[in-house]
Amino acid sequence: MADSNFPGWHGTTIIGVRKGDEVVIAGDGQVSLGQTVIKGSARKVRRLSPGGHAVVAGFAGSTADAFTLLERLEKKLEATPGQLQRASVELAKDWRTDKHLQKLEAMLIVTDGRELYVITGAGDVLEPEHGIAAIGSGGMYALAAARALIDGEHDAETIARRAMAIAADICVYTNGNLTVERISR
Repeated sequence: MADSNFPGWHGTTIIGVRKGDEVVIAGDGQVSLGQTVIKGSARKVRRLSPGGHAVVAGFAGSTADAFTLLERLEKKLEATPGQLQRASVELAKDWRTDKHLQKLEAMLIVTDGRELYVITGAGDVLEPEHGIAAIGSGGMYALAAARALIDGEHDAETIARRAMAIAADICVYTNGNLTVERISR
């Protein structure tokens, strides 16, 4: 675990919502150190295009660690074009077994518009139920809100934005400054 003298990083809420032929990943912009907001406009959702195949990824946790994982994921996707599941499993295996990667503190939500996964350092590649995935300190608030909205008339982006607004109202480590990326099947 982290050094007890260090106040620790908190923050980030990332949500992925699949509805119809569309998947949206949204993330807030807040970065906190202890009780202090360091930055309110961080961009934690990225569009990747390895080998011409579009993938959207959102991350929670240490930014440097997340960038390391995103770079690794891009390499895996280049080696297995159009196979997000395979690339995600390969990344999770490396993350779990490589002694340097094991220390990385981050989580990812990834999608290619067809598949939606949460990738963790425990070696998990999770396909969420109900087409909704959420991570980060406000993730469970956003997940609950999106689950309540998913069967209504709203599209994926509206659901993601409303769920993030609810999480930002509840979680002090989440703000309403969103980055939203949309991808279709």
